[in-house]
Amino acid sequence: MADAEKKTEEEWRQILDDQAYHVLRKKGTEAPFTGRYTDEKSKGMYRCRGCGTPLFSSDTKYDSKSGWPSFYEPVDGSNVVEETDRSLGMSRTEVLCAVCNGHLGHVFPDGPNPTGMRYCINSCALELEPEEEA
Repeated sequence: MADAEKKTEEEWRQILDDQAYHVLRKKGTEAPFTGRYTDEKSKGMYRCRGCGTPLFSSDTKYDSKSGWPSFYEPVDGSNVVEETDRSLGMSRTEVLCAVCNGHLGHVFPDGPNPTGMRYCINSCALELEPEEEA
């Protein structure tokens, strides 16, 4: 969606529920082990809940035991932006949707091979598009 980043706050409030708005637009975090995709095993594409941009494939999802859906790499590195987050008295790397600038979560260098990265993403920032069955 090319104009996603041009939405007003009111337009965002109309298309997102309260929790998704808090996370995507206000850089919030859902409570651990509460998100609908934390234990999801279905195959498919995880898209940005705000604009539909493809972000992560179920093929790269793994159980990090962190309480949030975790992936070892994005489907396309140009679909996410990483920025330094110095909130809460610490330094982390924030992950944002490159199209709508929605906050997705954070990335940490403690993931599995082949990348060693853990993209720790809020479920409410995602929408799973199930893989078509053959």
